[in-house]
Amino acid sequence: MTTHEFLPDTARQAPGPPADASTPSGRADPDPSPRTTRVDLTGRTALVTGAAGGIGRACALRLSAAGADVRLVDIDGPALAELAEQGVGEAVQLDLTDLDAAEAAAQGADIVVNNAGVQTVSPVQDFPPERFSFILRLMVESPFRVVRGALPHMYERGWGRVVNISSVHGLRASAYKSAYVAAKHGLEGFSKVVALEGAPHGVTSNCVNPGYVRTALVEKQIADQAEAHGIPEEQVVSEVLLARSPVKRLIEPSEVAEMVAYLCSDDASFVNGASLPIDGAWSSS
Repeated sequence: MTTHEFLPDTARQAPGPPADASTPSGRADPDPSPRTTRVDLTGRTALVTGAAGGIGRACALRLSAAGADVRLVDIDGPALAELAEQGVGEAVQLDLTDLDAAEAAAQGADIVVNNAGVQTVSPVQDFPPERFSFILRLMVESPFRVVRGALPHMYERGWGRVVNISSVHGLRASAYKSAYVAAKHGLEGFSKVVALEGAPHGVTSNCVNPGYVRTALVEKQIADQAEAHGIPEEQVVSEVLLARSPVKRLIEPSEVAEMVAYLCSDDASFVNGASLPIDGAWSSS
């Protein structure tokens, strides 16, 4: 269930938690900032891949705050343990390119957030073939196996949510990112097939398409580009990464997580097979 509370700008930006930062489940909200959408996922089990940092971590925090029991899936054991110690969820240290293990980890999940990903920037003629295969395995085959593992439970319950963290690169291409762009386009197509098959069973499947998000992956790209071009990192952000974006700032992971939370709600039951840009109008330009 969701309720929509449209807050004035001053309330949206107010620092610090409200007086009562508890969630519907009674647990403390690890990120108790004011929200426009309050989602109750009490009794739901959510699996988030790539949960150790960035968008995945933000999604795990948000879904846990909404009352979901979260399975935190990542290869980074120490980062997962830190989240688990905070009460965010259950740590599942896993290499998602172990496809059988990825499928098994998803059994019994009501919500799947496919987020894990990596990036390699290289011209096609120089792109290492083994790296191309690895990226497709992690970012297309693994989501397929995770969803395959979760669907029987979702179908049995007559309810499920699949949210695929795609990218503006699932809708547009950039040079030197052949594997990433191919993987995100593949994820988009897979998501739509799941939407068609899952609809009669109360299961939705959607993609969220961020532009450049303030994550460790993007910050590394900024540093590499600054070194390669001999320019300040701030100039890389405004003139290279965000050259086509009318909004000249990085997206915060919490902004992506808020869209994910809405898609997991009952109010989003008719949002299915969609690709939802969070890109500051980049894809409109």
